[in-house]
Amino acid sequence: MHAKFLRFSCVTHWSVISLVLLGYLCSPTLVQAQQTVHSRQVLEKEKKQNLEKMNQIRTILQQTASEKQAGLGQLKALDQQIQTQSHQIGLLNKDLQLTESEIAELRQASTTLTKDLNKLRAEYGSMVYAADKRRQQVNPMGFLFAADNFNQLVARYRYLRQYSDARQSQVRQMNNVRTMLQGKQQATQRKRQEQKNTIGAKVDETKNLETLKTAKNQVVKQLGQKESELKTELAESRRAVEQLEALIKRLILREAKERAEREARERAERDRIARLENARRAAERKRAEDAIAAAEKAGAKPTPADVAKVERPAEPEPTTKKPDERRNNNLNDEETALASSFTNSRAHLPWPVTKGFISDHFGRKAHPVLKGIFVENQGVDIQTNAGEGVRSVYDGIVQDVTSMPGMNNVVAIQHGDYFTVYAKLRSVSVRIGQRVKAREAIGTVATDKNGVSEIQFQIWKEFTKLNPESWLNPR
Repeated sequence: MHAKFLRFSCVTHWSVISLVLLGYLCSPTLVQAQQTVHSRQVLEKEKKQNLEKMNQIRTILQQTASEKQAGLGQLKALDQQIQTQSHQIGLLNKDLQLTESEIAELRQASTTLTKDLNKLRAEYGSMVYAADKRRQQVNPMGFLFAADNFNQLVARYRYLRQYSDARQSQVRQMNNVRTMLQGKQQATQRKRQEQKNTIGAKVDETKNLETLKTAKNQVVKQLGQKESELKTELAESRRAVEQLEALIKRLILREAKERAEREARERAERDRIARLENARRAAERKRAEDAIAAAEKAGAKPTPADVAKVERPAEPEPTTKKPDERRNNNLNDEETALASSFTNSRAHLPWPVTKGFISDHFGRKAHPVLKGIFVENQGVDIQTNAGEGVRSVYDGIVQDVTSMPGMNNVVAIQHGDYFTVYAKLRSVSVRIGQRVKAREAIGTVATDKNGVSEIQFQIWKEFTKLNPESWLNPR
């Protein structure tokens, strides 16, 4: 009777301990905490990337501002700095919201662990009380030596040992839960401190944002006093853009014409070879027919070879076939494969410079200073450090290297039926007809009179201008 009671008590208390811990590990609180950890990792990665972008823009902006003359390049850099600064404040707001959620989860976990610890303590107290009560009723030594035989003595000893082990295990589990509870409380304190630091960082970033807006207003004011100069620069810029666009269209037209002529030559050669082959087979057929007629006239049996040549159907005359659509407007197999590969690299192309930011986006937009005037960018402007190397964004063939007013040196690279254009280069390190690889250096960026180091980057597919931002790897 005593042995059965002890065994039941050991199993019962051990089950309670296991269920308490299993219940915590499988609780929705833990699942929610794991989701929060993932959200925190994503947020921290985004904060790090945006901070790196802010630092790059700040460094480039300092180079521009050192020229002391306000210019559109400086204004564009300030605009981008304000955007990234505002984004950083938005990320800090997300950080505060996430931290509040983390603190709430920690409080919920602490409450659950506190309840579990109290339950374990109550169970342990009941166990100790029951053991003490049994000790008063039955002496453990007397219980052992009251056994009828040796085997029963060993069994009773094991029961007592199991009960003792169960009590020690419950103490260990209470200590584990207590340690977990202390860990959650300490984590809550750390989160409170992080929350305090984030609030301080948000205040600092807000002040920086206001400083940037003030600096932008000052630059706009200075530029507003140079309206005639800005209009002159705008007219020169438009002429340069038109010349560059005309150059690219001539280049694309020339390449398309050369491809069409190449395809026509290849098709004519294929047709010539086919006609010769048909003429040869017709001559063979005529000889076979004559041989069969001679054999029949002589009463002999025609040879199987001559019969086969006569019975073989004549080849149709070669006709001009419509080019396979996969050939992409007379592209050969190599060019088609390259164009297909380029298409699949959308949103994954490397930047033409290792460091820098987009200072002017693709498309039509209002002039930042001149009211009522719109400007259109056929690609993107990327500001970078002075002397920064410029590189090809993909494998291709250099189709043109030229120089023009307002654009400095220009390099155009063909990738099947795609073209990438790199303008405003100070120097060029490639030549026409050269094959280049992705990330291969093609030159260095030029710096204008206002201290702005900026390249113009464009992507074309045939005669269609594409937005480079949707092709470059996001930063």
